[in-house]
Amino acid sequence: MSGPGVRLILASGSPRRLELLSRLGLEIEVAVPDVDEARLAGEAPPLHAARVAALKARVVARQFEGCAVLAADTVVTTGETSFGKPRDRADAARMLAELAGRTHAVLTAVALRFGGGEAAHLAAASVTMVPYRRNLVDWYVATGEGDDKAGAYAVQGKGAVLIERVEGNVDAVIGLPLASIPGLFATVGLTLTRHGDRLVLRQSP
Repeated sequence: MSGPGVRLILASGSPRRLELLSRLGLEIEVAVPDVDEARLAGEAPPLHAARVAALKARVVARQFEGCAVLAADTVVTTGETSFGKPRDRADAARMLAELAGRTHAVLTAVALRFGGGEAAHLAAASVTMVPYRRNLVDWYVATGEGDDKAGAYAVQGKGAVLIERVEGNVDAVIGLPLASIPGLFATVGLTLTRHGDRLVLRQSP
């Protein structure tokens, strides 16, 4: 990659996370980690999200020495139940039927690794769904928009028709709370610096 600064690797195949991070004007490379995202027996949702995000960052950091590696993981939970990515569209329909008319939490954990240092952040938001009927679920599932998303919906897409309100950081619901990023960089000794019309990552003096 041309240009000064520390290379930034996004350890995620999510186009939503890439789009959010790109808003900062940074040059970003993508490396999709091959990790098991399944929840461990008895694992609390916040710990699940944090563990998976850290694992993604660790796996990709092994391949990119000297680079900053950023990863994230999102979990949807009603407290007693966690909703990950649906196995198939029947599973997506089941999730959406359970979430209808209820309020649930969305937790997004972010993990950053650079030069042997680590930083982490957990953002939470509350989402209340409208009491939609099965015909709306069937339509939405058929669009395919929720196929690879925790909870089987996208707040920033067609899924907005299912949502009554969001309380908290909407970027956390989409999958990457941007407000946490500068602080995470600072924790591992990096800073965002203007370079022409872009931002670059540099090691802090």
